[in-house]
Amino acid sequence: MNILKKRNPAKLRESLEKTRVSLLGQLGDLFKHSELDSEFWEDLQDTLISADIGIETSEKIAIRLKENAKAKNISSGKECLRELRSELLQIFDLSDKDPLASAQKPAVFVMVGVNGAGKTTSIAKLTHLLTSLNQRVILGAADTFRAAAVDQIQIWGERLGVTVIAQDPGSDPGAVAFDTIHAAKSRNMDVAIIDTAGRLQGKSNLMEELKKISKIIIRESDESSVKIILVIDGTTGQNGLIQAVEFTRFVNPDGIFLSKLDGTAKGGIAIAIADQLKIPIWFVGTGEQPDDIAVFDPDLFISGIID
Repeated sequence: MNILKKRNPAKLRESLEKTRVSLLGQLGDLFKHSELDSEFWEDLQDTLISADIGIETSEKIAIRLKENAKAKNISSGKECLRELRSELLQIFDLSDKDPLASAQKPAVFVMVGVNGAGKTTSIAKLTHLLTSLNQRVILGAADTFRAAAVDQIQIWGERLGVTVIAQDPGSDPGAVAFDTIHAAKSRNMDVAIIDTAGRLQGKSNLMEELKKISKIIIRESDESSVKIILVIDGTTGQNGLIQAVEFTRFVNPDGIFLSKLDGTAKGGIAIAIADQLKIPIWFVGTGEQPDDIAVFDPDLFISGIID
């Protein structure tokens, strides 16, 4: 099974509409009508920053592009735009090893993220994607901090036709994770997806609890089968990057689920995440329904915002 080959180019491109409209017009005018002088490079950096790529990454891209243009004697905007495309592809040149490729059954996906990032809906979308690939999925409602969280997962479980392992609100989330993994093993499931409470950066006690849950899951599973997926709200822009940095202090995310990409013009955050965190983006939320999910494809993403 190679889940990362399950592309959905139409949904990914549609989700980038707002980013494309805001960024493409500016880039188009810039590359068509500007000479490659000092003002051009300043304008380019400002345009990239406006797409929420961030100051650090935008500056890095502009500097590299300027160096490449000089080394290759590039003088036209059209040629320079091709260089920009190449530069962005290099930023996304991370190992996107398929999360199911080497996993011993059951693969365990631990979903983490701050409150409001769209984690529960992202779990539903990932479940839908996996079941459409004939994977047997079980869910673990280890977000016992909020009573409604358990109910939400159970509602999605019924809707999607998958079993949910849950305990009473306020129960030990580590125990729920433990039960989920052992249920997955005894029922010969392919994938266990475990929800966790939304963590707020700065709340070190909650983050330490997340670290504890991760250790339990790794202890009870084949370590190579455990993938921590960080859900980031695409509409938060640079705040999403700050959240991601905070999470990496406590756990090591294997991949990113970038949610709500369709609702933002800040799609450039994907570039900042790849450049600064070196964590591959695996999945993208493209709408509100369970099938509104696309596997992230760097080439399609870049085409979607600048072509």
